[in-house]
Amino acid sequence: MKKIFSRSESLRDVSTHYCPGCGHGIAHRLLAQTVDDLGIREKVIGVAPVGCAVVAYDYWNFDCCEAAHGRALAVATAIKRVRPENIVFTYQGDGDLAAIGTNETIHAANRGENLTVIFINNAVYGMTGGQMAPTTLLGQKTATSPRGRSADKEGYPLKISELLAQLPAVKYIERVSLHSPQEVLKAQKAIKQAFQNQIDNIGFSLVEILSPCPTYWEMPPNKAVEWIRDVMSKEFPLGRIK
Repeated sequence: MKKIFSRSESLRDVSTHYCPGCGHGIAHRLLAQTVDDLGIREKVIGVAPVGCAVVAYDYWNFDCCEAAHGRALAVATAIKRVRPENIVFTYQGDGDLAAIGTNETIHAANRGENLTVIFINNAVYGMTGGQMAPTTLLGQKTATSPRGRSADKEGYPLKISELLAQLPAVKYIERVSLHSPQEVLKAQKAIKQAFQNQIDNIGFSLVEILSPCPTYWEMPPNKAVEWIRDVMSKEFPLGRIK
């Protein structure tokens, strides 16, 4: 029988530490496959800050470095400016990119840094105990919003992709999801486009990925993907934003 699918060269053969049903494993695979498809494994450098994916380097078979919480885009900017021939990307969660790292995110985007940003949005702080994130939905219960997020007390969910799209130096933003095989294929295409933009020296590109977190959503994995489809994607519409 002809083998038509195998592990990406850019993905290590190791066991996962992620919770059952977590979307990080899928996102890791898509990113690794993109690196292989584009033939950039020897040129790519990933930057992973604090969050559930802080040990992403355990899974990717290419160069990676860590960054302090929220500072991934500052680190990535420095690497890209010193080594412009490399393909540099950040892999960040919603708390990292849209809360403690909002400053770095906005200014890197505003400068039009030629970087690729993979933004995992699971609407909650996953690593530190399930607290409310900037992207937590109205009414969603978390460790720090046990009665559900309210607009008058905690404000509205932050739509960071729409905010960044207003900046003239931002060249490409797309929101995708991992809630079905069809959407996973669309996510793969968007990630590849974001990397190709950097290769072509087009400028700042960001892909936001709606990703399930069954543990802190307190629901089984099958219900978590349904929640993305039926609820989360209504607040964060899928598709190309810029």
